[in-house]
Amino acid sequence: MDTNVQKANKQTLQGIVVSDKMEKTIVVEITMRKLHPLYKKYVTRSKRIKAHDENNEAHVGDTVRVIEARPISRDKCWRLVEVVEKAK
Repeated sequence: MDTNVQKANKQTLQGIVVSDKMEKTIVVEITMRKLHPLYKKYVTRSKRIKAHDENNEAHVGDTVRVIEARPISRDKCWRLVEVVEKAK
Protein backbone atom coordinates (compact mmCIF):
# COMPACT_ATOMS: atom_id res chain seq x y z
CA MET A 1 0.00 0.00 0.00
CA ASP A 2 1.35 3.41 -1.01
CA THR A 3 1.73 5.85 1.90
CA ASN A 4 1.54 8.98 -0.32
CA VAL A 5 -2.05 8.23 -1.36
CA GLN A 6 -4.43 10.59 0.46
CA LYS A 7 -8.12 10.10 0.97
CA ALA A 8 -10.23 12.42 -1.15
CA ASN A 9 -12.66 13.31 1.62
CA LYS A 10 -10.21 15.27 3.78
CA GLN A 11 -10.86 18.97 4.02
CA THR A 12 -8.13 21.44 3.04
CA LEU A 13 -8.11 25.09 4.08
CA GLN A 14 -5.92 28.07 3.25
CA GLY A 15 -5.06 30.83 5.70
CA ILE A 16 -2.43 33.10 7.19
CA VAL A 17 -0.07 32.12 10.00
CA VAL A 18 -0.63 34.38 13.02
CA SER A 19 1.66 32.61 15.49
CA ASP A 20 4.66 30.28 15.26
CA LYS A 21 5.95 30.51 18.82
CA MET A 22 5.19 26.89 19.70
CA GLU A 23 7.49 24.01 18.81
CA LYS A 24 6.21 22.18 15.68
CA THR A 25 2.85 24.02 15.87
CA ILE A 26 1.47 27.03 14.02
CA VAL A 27 -1.76 28.97 14.53
CA VAL A 28 -3.52 29.64 11.22
CA GLU A 29 -6.33 32.17 10.84
CA ILE A 30 -8.90 31.17 8.23
CA THR A 31 -11.10 34.00 6.95
CA MET A 32 -14.19 33.40 4.85
CA ARG A 33 -16.90 35.65 3.47
CA LYS A 34 -20.48 34.42 3.72
CA LEU A 35 -23.67 35.97 2.43
CA HIS A 36 -26.13 36.78 5.21
CA PRO A 37 -29.41 34.98 4.39
CA LEU A 38 -31.74 37.81 5.44
CA TYR A 39 -29.80 41.01 4.79
CA LYS A 40 -27.95 39.83 1.65
CA LYS A 41 -24.75 41.40 2.88
CA TYR A 42 -21.36 39.69 2.96
CA VAL A 43 -20.08 39.06 6.47
CA THR A 44 -16.45 38.18 7.16
CA ARG A 45 -16.02 35.25 9.53
CA SER A 46 -12.68 34.00 10.82
CA LYS A 47 -11.48 31.07 12.87
CA ARG A 48 -8.11 30.12 14.27
CA ILE A 49 -6.85 26.56 14.13
CA LYS A 50 -3.66 24.93 15.34
CA ALA A 51 -1.74 22.93 12.75
CA HIS A 52 1.22 20.57 12.99
CA ASP A 53 4.37 21.92 11.31
CA GLU A 54 6.94 19.13 11.54
CA ASN A 55 9.95 21.09 10.22
CA ASN A 56 9.06 24.55 11.61
CA GLU A 57 9.06 25.94 8.06
CA ALA A 58 6.08 28.36 8.31
CA HIS A 59 6.46 31.77 9.96
CA VAL A 60 4.15 34.66 10.87
CA GLY A 61 2.54 36.24 7.82
CA ASP A 62 2.97 33.25 5.50
CA THR A 63 -0.01 31.99 3.51
CA VAL A 64 -0.30 28.24 4.07
CA ARG A 65 -2.50 25.31 3.12
CA VAL A 66 -3.51 22.83 5.84
CA ILE A 67 -5.30 19.48 5.69
CA GLU A 68 -7.31 17.50 8.21
CA ALA A 69 -5.35 14.87 10.11
CA ARG A 70 -5.79 12.47 12.99
CA PRO A 71 -5.76 14.14 16.42
CA ILE A 72 -2.16 15.02 17.23
CA SER A 73 -2.85 16.67 20.58
CA ARG A 74 -5.85 17.95 22.53
CA ASP A 75 -6.65 20.80 20.14
CA LYS A 76 -4.43 20.08 17.12
CA CYS A 77 -5.99 17.99 14.33
CA TRP A 78 -4.64 19.76 11.21
CA ARG A 79 -1.26 19.51 9.54
CA LEU A 80 0.68 21.75 7.20
CA VAL A 81 0.66 20.71 3.53
CA GLU A 82 2.59 23.57 1.94
CA VAL A 83 3.63 27.18 2.31
CA VAL A 84 1.80 28.89 -0.56
CA GLU A 85 3.43 32.31 -0.18
CA LYS A 86 6.17 33.55 2.11
CA ALA A 87 5.68 36.79 4.08
CA LYS A 88 7.42 39.84 2.71
